[in-house]
Amino acid sequence: MSSTVWIILAGAVLTYLTRIGGYVVLSRFERINPRVEAGLNAVPAAVLTTLVAPAALSAGPAELIALVVAGLVALRGGMMSMFLTGAAVLIALRYLLG
Repeated sequence: MSSTVWIILAGAVLTYLTRIGGYVVLSRFERINPRVEAGLNAVPAAVLTTLVAPAALSAGPAELIALVVAGLVALRGGMMSMFLTGAAVLIALRYLLG
């Protein structure tokens, strides 16, 4: 097999191990400290921020407008409506603006 296949397989195994590892470690505790739980609840927002921030800083006008629209939709709607609206606006503006 090629090295690309091995890299993909290793990435899949390591991703699975990190996901199941967190579950195994936390399942050993009867009760989770509220501070730990609050920290774990903040992880998705932190990950999303690390994905959006670099794109927002190096974005063009279409990306910035789509980001603002998605942010406004997020204030009233759910996550799915935010992602779908942001994607639709980005696709339309990229088509219109070139």
